[in-house]
Amino acid sequence: MVENFPNIYGQQKRNRRTTALLILSFIVFFGFIGFGFDFFYLGVDPFGVVGESGFQFPLATICALGFGSISAIYSYQSGAIAVLKSAQAFPVPEDTPEHQMLRNVVDEMAIASGLPRPKLYIVPDADPNAFATGKGPAHSYIAVTEGLLANLNREELQGVIAHEMSHIKNYDIRLMTIVAALIGGILLLSDWMRGMMRFGGSRRVSSRRDRRASAGGPIMLILFVLWIIAVILAPIVVQLLAMAVSRKREYLADASGAELTRNPLALANALSKIESAAAPTQAIKKGSAHLCITDPMGRRLNQKEGFWAELFGTHPPISKRITLLKAMAYQYDSASAIA
Repeated sequence: MVENFPNIYGQQKRNRRTTALLILSFIVFFGFIGFGFDFFYLGVDPFGVVGESGFQFPLATICALGFGSISAIYSYQSGAIAVLKSAQAFPVPEDTPEHQMLRNVVDEMAIASGLPRPKLYIVPDADPNAFATGKGPAHSYIAVTEGLLANLNREELQGVIAHEMSHIKNYDIRLMTIVAALIGGILLLSDWMRGMMRFGGSRRVSSRRDRRASAGGPIMLILFVLWIIAVILAPIVVQLLAMAVSRKREYLADASGAELTRNPLALANALSKIESAAAPTQAIKKGSAHLCITDPMGRRLNQKEGFWAELFGTHPPISKRITLLKAMAYQYDSASAIA
């Protein structure tokens, strides 16, 4: 059998729940980083673990929580615009003849999906690619590269737009956009915290830090080690977070898009053309790569399967996606597409 997917309503519910959990985890992570700096470097001991007297106002914790909360709110409200700006995308004019086919295709897929028409943007890049972003169906955006418009015919473009409309309908865009927007906040906090650690590297501060790490016993020592790891490895962790947005979302969007067009071969042919493009999509930054229909970085890992590909890859192999789409049209190229 081909891949098993949750139904659309189950996917929507799961995405809303995952989004709320992601934002909460993000704020808690910021609070943990701030508390560790307060306790180990500034001498704040609100729970009396060490029993030292001193300045008790948790300044770093409050600042980190405030920054994390503001970043989370900003990510939800304005993350989509930030992603579009980072890709140098510009709105599609309503009266340009060269974009009429794109406008027509988006109108058709909006009607087929029962969704409001998303706002359209063009990314000035010759490599064919596309992504959707936004808070939800009522506040959504679809961006396509100039290379996509130049290389795909109408049916293939319709397949790509249907794929992106499926991401909008499934509420994938809210989750993936927030992940992309929160990456910057975590990287900024990590850089700031490492700088403060170097600034606070005096002998007296180091002595206090070491004494507090050991005074609370094994649990406090473990907490200190976890805090150091969190500060140092935050850039890596946040990239894993972006990649943890399941590869199966792409499979589901492929299947849902094929259902909208009733033409799975259109998207299969589009993916084949996109795969054959040699150059990466330079306009799209690494932090937004998981939003795109295919990996804009062109990383080889995304053409593989297995544990490491699932952990570090942002997209499933295009060859497998094409095989599954052809199987929907009863064109079985490989035994892997069937039981």
